[in-house]
Amino acid sequence: MKIVNKNISQILVHILFWMLFVFVSLFLFSDFYWKENPFLQYVVLLVAIVYINNFFLLPFFVKNKLYAVYVFVFAGISFLATQLYCYAFAKCGCSVFKCLSDYLWQSLVPLIFFSFIWVLYRFIDEQEEVEKVKKEHAEMELKFLKSQINPHVLFNNLNTIYSYSIEKPNETPELILMLSDNLKHVLYESNEKTISLEKEIQFIDNYIKFQTIRTEGVKQIYYNKNIDSFNHQIAPLLLITIIENAFKHSTLNSDIMVNINVEKWVLRFTCENDFDKQKVTSTDLKIGLQNLEKRLELIYKDTYKFKLEKDDTFKVILILNL
Repeated sequence: MKIVNKNISQILVHILFWMLFVFVSLFLFSDFYWKENPFLQYVVLLVAIVYINNFFLLPFFVKNKLYAVYVFVFAGISFLATQLYCYAFAKCGCSVFKCLSDYLWQSLVPLIFFSFIWVLYRFIDEQEEVEKVKKEHAEMELKFLKSQINPHVLFNNLNTIYSYSIEKPNETPELILMLSDNLKHVLYESNEKTISLEKEIQFIDNYIKFQTIRTEGVKQIYYNKNIDSFNHQIAPLLLITIIENAFKHSTLNSDIMVNINVEKWVLRFTCENDFDKQKVTSTDLKIGLQNLEKRLELIYKDTYKFKLEKDDTFKVILILNL
């Protein structure tokens, strides 16, 4: 559709220019009547010159970057076309310089105008191609970043189920069902650009349940939600990186606080935990948060705020326009 619209716009520009050019040439700068005006015959030749220039000369010289040579060719074509009009069509019998001063504009104006139009549309095509490449690169990068998240989430869940199958086998079936929901989310729903907020929150609920069971007696978890509506869309697996880092890098016998607030299309997410300062500088923590920032920049650009605070606790704050 975009290509069709662009082609139609080019055709309209060409038609309107030729109509205006003929009108101006005949009624404002000519003493001849329509039927005896040699310019009307010359227009046919001028159209041929213009489109030979557009379809053959310009693409050839621009492709080979022979810009200086093209300027000389362009000047030569304009000069010869003007002389041809003077002596073959108008038969004015004037000198070369008189001919150029009176009629050169008729050759130059369409050549310059349509050369400019050709360059303009070529520039537009190149920009569209650049945007297409950027978009494809962004999509590939997002897929790569998500592929780094998915195995890690599942690995933690499987570890929890394994430990419970040994220690508390009666509770294992419920955990398997929760894992099944999370698997579905990761394998299918996370491939979408955005998903419903309700599905993402359910995924986080399941993950925190797993962690609550796994860290029972070792870490205290405070998980609070205040969501005015689930009729929102969000990029999948966006918050889980922060929550995972909180569990992975928090110290033993510490508190982990996760707060999700959604009000008037704005998500405010905070995750806070005690931390070991040596672990905060670890490579895997940095990579996880760097990947998250890349995803935020690729998907949400200027509609988010991401902040880290490292005082007595390690705190991550994310504000996002849904």
